[in-house]
Amino acid sequence: MPTPYESADLNLKLFDLRREATLREARQWFLAECNPETFEEFAATLSGPRNASIRMVLGYWDMAASLVTFGAVDSAMFLAAHTEIVATFAKVEPFLADLRRTSGAPHFLQHVESVVKGMPGSAERLTGLRETFRAMARNRSAEHV
Repeated sequence: MPTPYESADLNLKLFDLRREATLREARQWFLAECNPETFEEFAATLSGPRNASIRMVLGYWDMAASLVTFGAVDSAMFLAAHTEIVATFAKVEPFLADLRRTSGAPHFLQHVESVVKGMPGSAERLTGLRETFRAMARNRSAEHV
């Protein structure tokens, strides 16, 4: 088990990595604009020009979550500092089984899934976030009509 100092140090390093310009832009796009309703829509986005952004965001969060699942960072401290992982997972969870099946990667996002689903009340929180994202996407669509 890491000491509180070790967990804090790694959390700060993870936060610093998030400040890299390309990753920051990819995370902003993913959370604000990537709102697929079906696996087919998600797969189309994944195979489009934003492929690198999706891979960057999901790869970053799975790497970060692996520090928790392997015991390098305390889970509670990690989740207190990196709540964005929950919103990110909320966007992909409905498609996770299909992604794992079609990609041939049965453990895709296993660290993110383990960390997020290990939170008390995670199912309700994920559902609420998805509803919020759908409402925000509808509002943006209505503004552009």
